[in-house]
Amino acid sequence: MARTYPFVWLDVFARTPLEGNQLAVFPDARGLSDAEMQAIARETHLSETTFVFPEGDSSDLEHGFATRIFAVFGEMPFAGHPTLGTANVLSQRTGSPEVSLRLKVGRIPVQFTVRDGLRFGEMVQNEPEFGRTHDLTAVAKALDVERDVIDPTVPIQTVSTGVPFVIVPFRTLDSLSRAKPSWPAMEEYLRASDARFFYLLAPEAGDPAAQVRARMVFSGGEDPATGSAAGPAIAWMVRHGRAKPEQSVVIEQGVEVFRKSLIHTRAALWDGRPTRVRVGGYCVPVIDGVLTL
Repeated sequence: MARTYPFVWLDVFARTPLEGNQLAVFPDARGLSDAEMQAIARETHLSETTFVFPEGDSSDLEHGFATRIFAVFGEMPFAGHPTLGTANVLSQRTGSPEVSLRLKVGRIPVQFTVRDGLRFGEMVQNEPEFGRTHDLTAVAKALDVERDVIDPTVPIQTVSTGVPFVIVPFRTLDSLSRAKPSWPAMEEYLRASDARFFYLLAPEAGDPAAQVRARMVFSGGEDPATGSAAGPAIAWMVRHGRAKPEQSVVIEQGVEVFRKSLIHTRAALWDGRPTRVRVGGYCVPVIDGVLTL
């Protein structure tokens, strides 16, 4: 007997359709097995697909919606644009301006407001954890870039709010945009490190609404928007004097793959340590569909 599962397809960290990072959300995935969720993620072939398991009473809003995030290659403990996009769908369905997701990394709250007539969501990520600092020459080799394109005045450092990223500061927007890192060389370096991915930053952006350009290359290509890296990035910026505490910093990403995203970030500073890392943006629904199994 056929089973049907409605889903919503959104563009996340975008105000305009066909920009930002794509996401498929299944608001009621009850009855799906792990193997089926993984197969559906391969079917959508997006960076991530999310599956919500509502309990159907007030506990969802009180304790958070149980949610699982699957990439094509496997399940993720946390990812930024799936958290924002899924919360957006659930907030509209429940009418609540605040929705929390219960993920593998814990409970992540997302608050929604209206800005310029559009719904804007902002999540509070887990407290940042700062890992090792990295050798500039070794990182340049792993990224296949000249040593002098990386800024030596601030540390290359691993930071995590759920997923560990090596934050790499480039000197200029041009040098970042022209870089052509390959995943196999990066993966070889990362296997021996304390991080899973690189997140590359330039201290300027093309969009006048943004202050920073970012790129994130991974096994599936290049990510249009990486909310799980934007949180570590703003924590790194605040810790190393690249942003002031509570300063709103908009990160532009995805330009090089023709899916521009704008990721809004800010973080506090307490006793010399970044805290209350917040990452937000807009979402645009583009498809309502039904999957039949």
